[in-house]
Amino acid sequence: MAHSAQLGFQDAASPAMEELLHFQYHTLMIVLLISILVLYIIIAMVTTKLTNKYILDSQEIEIVWTILPAIILVLIALPSLRILYLMDEINDPHLTIKAMGHQWYWSYEYTDYENLGFDSYMVPTQDLTPGQFRLLETDHRMVVPMESPIRVLVSAEDVLHSWAVPSLGVKMDAVPGRLNQTAFMASRPGMFYGQCSEICGANHSFMPIVVEAVPLEHFENWSSLMLEDA
Repeated sequence: MAHSAQLGFQDAASPAMEELLHFQYHTLMIVLLISILVLYIIIAMVTTKLTNKYILDSQEIEIVWTILPAIILVLIALPSLRILYLMDEINDPHLTIKAMGHQWYWSYEYTDYENLGFDSYMVPTQDLTPGQFRLLETDHRMVVPMESPIRVLVSAEDVLHSWAVPSLGVKMDAVPGRLNQTAFMASRPGMFYGQCSEICGANHSFMPIVVEAVPLEHFENWSSLMLEDA
């Protein structure tokens, strides 16, 4: 859950998000070292009155400052591509959920069950109970079992939407007439909040997403109750 004046990402709640956080720290360290080196060179050039003729025209230095940036780019590209392929790989999901974007709410359908689906609307401010978050709480949460790979099929019924939950490392565009898929695995129980991340009209900021990760036995009890109510 994000808080005010937060500068970094939310705490990771999935293996994919943990990998993204590690990659961010890796990249920031490279950027920091480059910035320190450039700043040192600028200060040295401004403050010194000496000139070295071998620096003004040197094939060796030109080779170094051509090869070194290429090596740095490779050090950034390789882990980036690894994470990209890991996030795109979906192997044997335990559960498939179809998320449909509407103006301005989400509907969820658990395709592994015969008749399990519901609409998820934002809870109005005047109806919030103590401990609930304004503009982030929904009347029906998307409940999933923890430590299980979940596949989410994302589409929209009217305009462009985007299904995004930052702490799970998930963001997928919902395009009318097109079925996109993404996957995640919640590594711990809890409630993880997100919002539509594509401007979709007047109430774009009023269609939140709440994913509740629970142990498998609790999920089975919840699904049984939902099927009985249906």
